[in-house]
Amino acid sequence: MFLFSVFYLGSLCLFCAGYYLFAIMSLSLFSQHAIDRELRGLIWRYFNPSFKHLMTFGVLLLVGAYGMALFHETKKEAQYGSVAARVVREFYSLPKVKSPSIISPFMTAQATARFEDAPIQIIEYADFLCPDCLYMYEQLARLKQDFKGKINIAYQFFPLEAKCNQVVDKNKHPGACDLAYIAAYQPAKFPQIHDEIFANFRAAKNPEWRLSLARRYRAENALNDPDTKDLVQRIINTGAEYEKTSDQYAHGIRSTPTTIVNNRMIIGTLPYAQLKAIFQALVDEREKGNAKAFIENWVPAK
Repeated sequence: MFLFSVFYLGSLCLFCAGYYLFAIMSLSLFSQHAIDRELRGLIWRYFNPSFKHLMTFGVLLLVGAYGMALFHETKKEAQYGSVAARVVREFYSLPKVKSPSIISPFMTAQATARFEDAPIQIIEYADFLCPDCLYMYEQLARLKQDFKGKINIAYQFFPLEAKCNQVVDKNKHPGACDLAYIAAYQPAKFPQIHDEIFANFRAAKNPEWRLSLARRYRAENALNDPDTKDLVQRIINTGAEYEKTSDQYAHGIRSTPTTIVNNRMIIGTLPYAQLKAIFQALVDEREKGNAKAFIENWVPAK
């Protein structure tokens, strides 16, 4: 391992060097005191060591390995804390944006009756056939359990299909509009339909599967229901209310997923650990009643 670190990796940490030195010293002591050199025969001399010395060597080796494991775990936690602090700091540096004129009534998590009363408020512009939205769905599924009773998530329909979305000039996911209509047709069944679509992400691209989904939930009329289509359209159109964040697109909501977290816009996806750090900071801020309370836990003092 010493030779591998020096000649292949080209680096050697101080702790690792100490461990290698410890191992070499242990081997030296083992060879000097744990081998009966008076025994005849290679096998009996070198492969029949004293049980007492062998146990001692084994214990010392395990202690060293345990110390190495603790070192790497501590190092990992330190790195996570540094990344979390940076992510939270960057999140709070984002400019605040207004809430859309229509906040979708279709909730995937609802801790409070009023959307604004939850410590964590998420407006999720998403497309049922978007791969990154599937990733976001998986992250939010974990985070809803981590922050149960403290999070509101409004699912803001934004299918990237020209059939119903005139806000962006994209036609990437045929069938996404139909899925939005089916999910919106019966609000009480929305959470269940939402989860079933993402649980069958590949199948949902098939028109026959979408039709069978509508039949199972008695939502066959959703595709032609004017009220349902009008509601979905009005939610989609809120994407045009945000100023553009890129010269390439006319509006701020240009792709999915785009989430507005406590009035700060995040375009794209973030890993679970980074989202968790942001959400924890928001909870700390609300519970401590101080707009900068997150600094105490997440941002190192300068």
